[in-house]
Amino acid sequence: MKFECINCICKSKATETLGHCDVDKLTDNKALVTFTKGENIIRQGTFSTNIAFLRSGIAKIHLTGPSHEQIVRIIKAPTYMGLPTTFGEKINQYSVTAIGDVEVCYIDITFFRKLLNEKADFSYEIILELCRNELETLRRCANRTQKQLRGNLADVLLDLSENIFESESFILPMNQSELAGLVDTSRESISRLLTEFSKDGIIEMSGKQIKITNEKSLKLISQNG
Repeated sequence: MKFECINCICKSKATETLGHCDVDKLTDNKALVTFTKGENIIRQGTFSTNIAFLRSGIAKIHLTGPSHEQIVRIIKAPTYMGLPTTFGEKINQYSVTAIGDVEVCYIDITFFRKLLNEKADFSYEIILELCRNELETLRRCANRTQKQLRGNLADVLLDLSENIFESESFILPMNQSELAGLVDTSRESISRLLTEFSKDGIIEMSGKQIKITNEKSLKLISQNG
């Protein structure tokens, strides 16, 4: 049975601007697909014929550079993925992989572009999301180059706590090598810093389970870089 967009509780702000007729057409031009941990949602270097909307779950954006693969960002639903392909390149410029069980709506790119051309409010919300993503990318780039390793790791832990899991206690959604790639360092350095944070009473660790026990100190480390 086709999942009706009109009944979805995870609509994007852009979709909420559409009338019932357009939402019904959206239902006819999308497919709901489920993924499990480790499965590719978008693959770098492949031709794109869809816009992907993360309906539920958490995923990682990553790309392969000249020397290695690097995680760029952790994202959670609801959010669009692959929007730059809509306006420019036809080839996906990065990969998106499920971190846990996720649901993704693949929207036909021709229909999506038609909505952009004909629905001003819809286009406005999409542009806002693109702008937010670009500003976040610039902020992260500046932090990576200007902050020391302790500040960058504090940023990641705070982001996971406040924006992704919305809890002081969470399961680290990546291994230490991936976490090292996220903050541009080695796995050994990440292991050492996590141990230091734990000894200083800033976090508690048990395997991949992390609990932030001194948020004030973690934020000071983040602010001071």
